[in-house]
Amino acid sequence: MSSAVTSSGTSSSSTSGSAAANSVITSTGIGSGLNISSIVSLLTTAEGAAQQSQITSQENSLNAQLSAFGTFSSALSTLQSTLSTLETPGQLAGFSATVADTSIASATTDSSAVAGQYVLTVQNLASSASLSSAAFSSSSSVVGTGTLQISVGSASTSITIDASNDTLGGIAAAINNSSNNPGISASVLTTSGGSRLVISGTQTGAANAITVAETDTGTGLAGLTYDPKATSGNGLTQTQAAADASFTINGYAATSANNVVTGAISGVNLDLLAPTAAGASTTLTIAPDTSNAQTSIGTFVTALNGVLSAVQSLTGYDPTTQTAGALNGDPTLESFQSQLQNIIDTVDSSASGGIQSLADLGVTTDAQTGQLDSNSNTLSTALTSNLNGVANLLGGTNGIATKLNALVQSYTGPGGLLSTVTQGLQTGLTQAATEQTNLNAELATYSATLTAQYNAMDTAVAALKQTETYLTAEFNANSSASSSSTNSSLSSGTTTS
Repeated sequence: MSSAVTSSGTSSSSTSGSAAANSVITSTGIGSGLNISSIVSLLTTAEGAAQQSQITSQENSLNAQLSAFGTFSSALSTLQSTLSTLETPGQLAGFSATVADTSIASATTDSSAVAGQYVLTVQNLASSASLSSAAFSSSSSVVGTGTLQISVGSASTSITIDASNDTLGGIAAAINNSSNNPGISASVLTTSGGSRLVISGTQTGAANAITVAETDTGTGLAGLTYDPKATSGNGLTQTQAAADASFTINGYAATSANNVVTGAISGVNLDLLAPTAAGASTTLTIAPDTSNAQTSIGTFVTALNGVLSAVQSLTGYDPTTQTAGALNGDPTLESFQSQLQNIIDTVDSSASGGIQSLADLGVTTDAQTGQLDSNSNTLSTALTSNLNGVANLLGGTNGIATKLNALVQSYTGPGGLLSTVTQGLQTGLTQAATEQTNLNAELATYSATLTAQYNAMDTAVAALKQTETYLTAEFNANSSASSSSTNSSLSSGTTTS
């Protein structure tokens, strides 16, 4: 009986042990009661903590520097956008043109203008030629056939008129559609007196008179011919002659083929609008215009302060918070700051007229903040009294704006210092990402190894517990059987000697 019990117990133990082993494989910690996943996770994190901290710190530093250089680059771009006007003395030293009687003319200036006042008289405006035919009953009235040669100056075109287009309207369309149009347009003017063909020049000036001749040896189109040199025999009537504009400046006569006059006064463009009254004249005044210069210089100072502020913020140190800027001690910005200060402090002792430095424009450095202050009154006085001196200080080959632009370009241009620095930082981030990938792979291997070891331990513990359970059951079963046999002997009166 004991043997039967043993056999049964052994069979049960084997089945239970197998089940326990399978349970350990699928659920870690069943045998030992430990949270293996949590333990492995904590140990893996601890294993890689030092290297992970180093990589994270490196990435944060590189990203902070990239962001800081981006801020610096943006400030430089803003400054550079303000320099183009200051670099060219002619653009900064502007002039305004004012005509006293705006119904007579208007005027604009360019960079070659100089201050002055002129007396302007307009005798007549430039005009284009206009010819008109005799009156016909309507636009569909037949005129005749033949070939017309229409000339404007030295340019001409030939137009064939046949039965398909021999009306006033047809001839006008043929003129307008001619492939070699010399500068004319045609239309039909219909009034209470009848319909007339009108031929007009598109260009003003005496050189653009219109000549119309019939070249087919016939006379079918004789009513549409015109020779500006002839005194009789013309079929068309000239209603307006091609003429040059005639005007005087300070009493000196001048002419122009059109009403927009360039070159009569250096740097001034005149737009003639109407003749002056007999014996009358108007005044043209060319004066320095400081408004644009003041705006340009003000914008420049603001942008320059933006750069100075960015550099101070990125390279500085706050003792209160014990926080350093992202580029504190960076040689790239330290070099830029030094070069920038040298340019700002430029003094041109050879300049005449008292404009030798930014201080003469009212632009000075605040000793406490390091920012530039601008005195608008000083600037206005400098611009009014010596606009050319201001322009030369800022622009030209050795101008402050020119030097600043060259400095900024050396940092922001293709292949510049910022490009090189940024590329180096990007390379550092790529290397950090590679290190992170390698660390992740190492920790994954480490985690897998720990998991396997703890699972093996858990399986062993589960097997030991199963053995313990079996042995306990066996001892309990034998103890019960022995107790039962003794009780039976005692009840039957049997004793052992």
